[in-house]
Amino acid sequence: MEVINSNKAPEAIGPYSQAVESNGFVFVSGQLPIDRNTGEFAGNDIESQTKQSLDNVKAILEEAELSMSKVIKTVILLDNMDDFLKVNEIYATYFNEPYPARASYEVSRLPKGALIEIEAVASR
Repeated sequence: MEVINSNKAPEAIGPYSQAVESNGFVFVSGQLPIDRNTGEFAGNDIESQTKQSLDNVKAILEEAELSMSKVIKTVILLDNMDDFLKVNEIYATYFNEPYPARASYEVSRLPKGALIEIEAVASR
């Protein structure tokens, strides 16, 4: 297992890695909408937080010399499922066909009070 860390994405806030690679797959840990430069959320709305979470995933994949086109599965955790349509619009700008498999869940609470968290699995 190889650890992947990008200085363009926020550091892990616990005992985990930003991503790990094993057997040709890169597993990106759930990315909160934290701006690496400020240490704060990119904004208080679902649109800015979705974009930042996806930008963090993208930065980590780029560190592994992969692009978003290599993502085969994502998981989206939402504070409020009513935000799903807005998230979907932004999400669609980060991926092209064939789209990755995906699961989306509303959860009771996310770390630091985030509105969204996104994790991804990519393949070499």
